[in-house]
Amino acid sequence: MGHPDADVHPVATGAAKTVVDRHQEDQDLILYGSWFCPFVQRVWLVLEEKKVPYKWVEVNPYNKPDSLMKINPRGLVPTVEHDGKALYESSVICEFIEDAYPDHQKLLPVDAYDRAYSRLWSDFVSTRIVPAFHRYLQFLPVTDLPGLEEKRQEFLDTLLTFSRAMREPKEGGFFFGGSSPMMVDLIAAPWLQRLWVLDEYKGPFFVPLTTEWKRWNDWANSLSDLKSYYETESDKEPTRKLYKR
Repeated sequence: MGHPDADVHPVATGAAKTVVDRHQEDQDLILYGSWFCPFVQRVWLVLEEKKVPYKWVEVNPYNKPDSLMKINPRGLVPTVEHDGKALYESSVICEFIEDAYPDHQKLLPVDAYDRAYSRLWSDFVSTRIVPAFHRYLQFLPVTDLPGLEEKRQEFLDTLLTFSRAMREPKEGGFFFGGSSPMMVDLIAAPWLQRLWVLDEYKGPFFVPLTTEWKRWNDWANSLSDLKSYYETESDKEPTRKLYKR
C-alpha cells in the first residue's frame, strides 16, 4: 500500500462513518485509528463484536492529535488508551480487549489447546498472509507476467493453507473454529475485505470455486455476512485512491 497520500480522505465514509459517529462520547477505552488502516480494523472488529463501549478518535497520518502523541510518541495506529494507559500493536490490543472485558462475548476458546491453536493461526495471518498480500499488491512491473503470477500463486497458497487449518463447520456458520466468529476470524477479516484491491490493480484476481476451496469460500461468505464486517467498511472510492500507485 505504501504511505497514504497527504490528501487522504479525512474521515470514514459509508457504513463506517455511521459507526464512528455513534462512538464520539467519552469512554474508559479510546481507540485512536485511521479509517483506512486494516490493522486498526482488526481492533475495531473486536470492539464491535464484543460490544465494548469505546470512543473513536480519527487520526490523520499527516496531522496527528496531541492526545495521541502524548501517550504514543511514535503516533502509530492503532493505539488504545484504557484508564489512562496506552497500548499499541493490533494483535496485542485485541488480546488485551479480550482479557479486560471477560464478561463480554468471548473471542478466544476456553480450552487451552484451542486457544493456542487460535493464536497459532492468527500469527500465520500476520506473518504469512499479510506479507504475501502486500508483495503481490506492490509487485512491479505488471508487464512482468511470470513474476506477477508467482506472487499471485504465493498469496493463494497462504490462503489455502489457512483454510485447511479451519475446523469442520458446525451448524449455523462456517467460521474458522465453527459456528461463531472468533479472534482469528477478525484478525484475518480486513484482508478478505480488501481482495477487490488486488483485482483492480493487478489484473483479474479471484479465489477458485473448486472443491479444494469450498471451505475458504464458505468461511468468506460467513464473515462477509457479519454486521461488524460491513459496518466497519468505508466506501470504495476513498479506499481506491489510497492504493493507486
